[in-house]
Formats: sequence, C-alpha cells, structure tokens
Amino acid sequence: VQLQASGGGLVQPGDSLRLSCVVSGFTLDDYVIGWFRQAPGKKREGVSCIGSSDFSTEYTDSVKGRFTISRDNAKNTLYLQMDSLKSEDTAVYYCAARRGRLSHCFLSSGWYASWGQGTLVTVSS
Repeated sequence: VQLQASGGGLVQPGDSLRLSCVVSGFTLDDYVIGWFRQAPGKKREGVSCIGSSDFSTEYTDSVKGRFTISRDNAKNTLYLQMDSLKSEDTAVYYCAARRGRLSHCFLSSGWYASWGQGTLVTVSS
C-alpha cells in the first residue's frame, strides 16, 4: 500500500493549488481517504476526507468553502483543490487511507492506517 502526494509549492495569498495523491497496491474504491496537514510547531490536523461509497465528504471549519476534495477511482487518485489560499494554510500536506467501503469518514489521524509522504504548501507574499 503506497500513497504518493504531490502538487505543493510556493504561492501567494489568494492563489489556488491542486494536490494529488496517487495510490498503488490497493483499489481506491475500497478505501476511505483523507488529507491532513502539519504546520511548523503544530500538531497534525485533519483537513478533509471522503468516504469510499456515496463520496460523502468532511472538511475542517477553516477550509470550508475554499477547499474541495475529490477522488477518481479509475485513476486511483485523490485530489484536494485549494482555492483562496491563506498564509495559515502553510503546512506539509499528507494523504492517508483506511480500508473499508464506508460512506462516512473522520478527520482523526488515528483512524487511518496508511500514509503517504508529505508535500509542502507555502502561502506567502
């Protein structure tokens, strides 16, 4: 089970970025997937997640209306579209997976068993 996140970079406030997470070694539609982030000196926090069935989603309050999570099971890829980025979005972003055909998901890092390496997002003027 491998997850490979990419798409991070240096952007200015108000800009957009799309993160991708390509998974291998398992079929994406059998898993619940989430995005987490960790800023310097802070604990890892859940950003968004998406269920394996019905594609139900959850977002942390600070990104609601700005970030959109999606998945393409045919491509075994998870996405996080980030719009109207703010300096406080600066962090290393991680994708994570939990096996199970579930309509719901949780923004708790302990709930996920498999993790990818992070991709750094820096929002600065």
